[in-house]
Amino acid sequence: MVAFSISRLRFPIMEIGQAKSNLPDAKNIPWAFTRRQFMQSMGWLTSALGANIAFAQCMPRGLIPIALAQSPEAFVIEGKMGLRVLNDRPLNAETPPHLLNDDITPASRLFIRNNGLPPVEANADIWTLSIGGESVKTPKTYTLAELRDRFEEIALALTLECAGNGRAEFYPPASGNQWTTGAVGCPEWNGIRLKDVLEDCGVIQDAVYIGYYGADRHLSQDPKKDAISRGVPLWKALEEQSMIAWGMNGDPLPPHHGYPLRLVFGGWPGSASGKWIDRIVIRNRVHDGTKMGGSSYRVPQYPVKPGSAVPDEDMKIIESLPVKSLLTFPQSGLRHPLQQPLRLHGHAWAGDLEVAGVSVSIDFGQTWHKADLAKPVNRLAWQNWDAEVHFSRAGYYEVWARAVDTEGTSQPMLVPGWNPKGYLNNSCHRIAVYVG
Repeated sequence: MVAFSISRLRFPIMEIGQAKSNLPDAKNIPWAFTRRQFMQSMGWLTSALGANIAFAQCMPRGLIPIALAQSPEAFVIEGKMGLRVLNDRPLNAETPPHLLNDDITPASRLFIRNNGLPPVEANADIWTLSIGGESVKTPKTYTLAELRDRFEEIALALTLECAGNGRAEFYPPASGNQWTTGAVGCPEWNGIRLKDVLEDCGVIQDAVYIGYYGADRHLSQDPKKDAISRGVPLWKALEEQSMIAWGMNGDPLPPHHGYPLRLVFGGWPGSASGKWIDRIVIRNRVHDGTKMGGSSYRVPQYPVKPGSAVPDEDMKIIESLPVKSLLTFPQSGLRHPLQQPLRLHGHAWAGDLEVAGVSVSIDFGQTWHKADLAKPVNRLAWQNWDAEVHFSRAGYYEVWARAVDTEGTSQPMLVPGWNPKGYLNNSCHRIAVYVG
């Protein structure tokens, strides 16, 4: 496995058959092609793909065919067969798109994102959750049994996505786990409204934010250091869909996902949805816990030149995530008969908004065809979509998916504005199809 860079994008190269790809080294490829150079490059691309590229004249200059960005590498995490490990300390793993085809994500298919080490012991029978902070009227501590008994239980499908999902496509590369497309999922969460607990304790009028603390351990194992302690504005915490969850899909939370208690804020960076939580604070200012400052989960307030340094004071906290879609069926690399239409399935989401439409393209975005889009099962759940495409001739194709939200904002076709930590890449997802 080697790295291949072109036109400010960086991907791993897969093996073609049993032999390594013969693509040239990155240092020998210009950052920008002339039209003649681009057409000449079609020779080695066709050879590497093993097929002619349909609609090659429409292919953006410098685009690496998605078939060359796939990796057959596999590994096993207990209960997470098929996920791809990005880091083992702390453990982080993503889900290949074709394993996210379920309309409601099974626990076995949900990505793993850790900032520290899980607690040594987590016992639901003795677990407690404390509510405090400068802006709480009456600090209280609840057992898990008391939370179950005192507050209305709810079940909501909520989209959870890492803000760094898609980081691997930024160039110059951004530091952090090199997520591709699989740091997202939409399970059904079981628990109670955070709002009900906060209101039971009372919220002083000067409150503006909440923060969480969890039992996960800092990588240094220093008990005085928090692995992560983030939060959300009070208005987000008081939404009907903001949850304290103890279950997923009707079962107790799996250990990887915060057993026995966590927060879930659909449509916002997954880092806001703290795991293994044992304390929530109501703040009279923006929460200042670990990974709330500097460049953590922040992006520049203005467009910046790729690779440039951005002062901390010019960064803003990420809140609602941008519109995005995922093509989950079929698996990329499919060989498909020319005479048959190809059925497609996927999901789309838009942070705090809904998705208004999804379209698909088989000619590198020159033309788009509307997909059938379902309504979300509840607010902040992803929306499922289906489409069918037909191919006019044999060759290599890419199927692209593009969503637009209810405010008219569409996914970009290519990687959006660079930022130092590689957040918020919502470019169109694409899969490779060999037709013949």
